[in-house]
Amino acid sequence: MARLLSNTVFKSIGTLPTARYSRNVFGSFYENGLKYSTTVPSDPDTHEDFRPTNKVQGSTVSLKDFVEQDVKGNPVMIYMKGVPDFPQCGFSSLAVRVLKHYNIPLSARNILEDPELKNAVKAFSHWPTFPQIFIRGEFIGGSDIILNMHQTGELKEKLKGIAASPKSE
Repeated sequence: MARLLSNTVFKSIGTLPTARYSRNVFGSFYENGLKYSTTVPSDPDTHEDFRPTNKVQGSTVSLKDFVEQDVKGNPVMIYMKGVPDFPQCGFSSLAVRVLKHYNIPLSARNILEDPELKNAVKAFSHWPTFPQIFIRGEFIGGSDIILNMHQTGELKEKLKGIAASPKSE
């Protein structure tokens, strides 16, 4: 009886028309009865607080200069997938955990937010993968190199003299 009932239900569901269309409406589209919004900055349906921003856009600073300022202006700079409090990649997470072990100030940029920044960092360091860690303006490498340096004590020496971050309570 249950099998007969389930077969009847599945057959009747299969005859229903499916909504397989989408149409663009002011940067939004509808699919299967749900509304999806795009990240188009000029989308009138998107509140200004939620529009993507590009701090370099409209600036006279090139992306190469922007990366150079980051690297030279921060004792420890990491370009990673995600942010230190919420890494979005295992390698980025590993690099952050190793660096946080030393309780140093850590500056970071999320390369997932801006593909142009990601390409500029690759061109700056001549290194294809992320995360990328710079200490005192010098490119060190990725998470595997940082981990190796930590295990050999080399990282402790490299970070010597960088002021410790105050512990939050």
